[in-house]
Amino acid sequence: MKYPLTGVILAGGLNTRFSGKNKAFFRVRGIKLLDRVYGIFQDLFEEIILVTNDPIQYLEWDLKIVSDLFPFRSSLTGIHTGLFYITTPFAFFAGCDTPFLKREIVETIINGIEPRIDVVIPETSAGLEPLCAVYSKECLKPIERHIKQQKVKIQRAIKNVRIKKIPESVLRDKDPALISFFNINTQDDLVLAESMIQ
Repeated sequence: MKYPLTGVILAGGLNTRFSGKNKAFFRVRGIKLLDRVYGIFQDLFEEIILVTNDPIQYLEWDLKIVSDLFPFRSSLTGIHTGLFYITTPFAFFAGCDTPFLKREIVETIINGIEPRIDVVIPETSAGLEPLCAVYSKECLKPIERHIKQQKVKIQRAIKNVRIKKIPESVLRDKDPALISFFNINTQDDLVLAESMIQ
């Protein structure tokens, strides 16, 4: 079953902790990080958008490629860009660097969409997970206002919209170790990811 919303993959980071190398193309057990997320999105969404500032690298994937609308990069500017380009009322956002994202977690978050809700976001003991969440097109303007003020904290940008939090107990029912929220930021994370698969 495909859902009537857009899947947005964020791949616009500077990769400073990888000496500028694009971590979307790093492999865990032989599979590119991007391919792991893309595979789930292909099953779930009719429309897939990838936000990047280096579009030439992604031409082999069957998706819509867009670049940040603002001249500086952050996760919030990536969300803003995705929301600007979507053709559906809602979009599910994920980073390209989440090797263990589970389809069941994505579906649980998507199924939390309801009328008069603008954001559906997981909440664990570690806090909110804004890069594994659903945002409505209604979030575009408030996010844009924050970016124009050079305020790029996601949680501050969405504090005045209507939020539904998915509690940890519900999330653990689908992903007991919550590994869907593990992302690759450093070489050590890459090594850890390989060991986690074992």
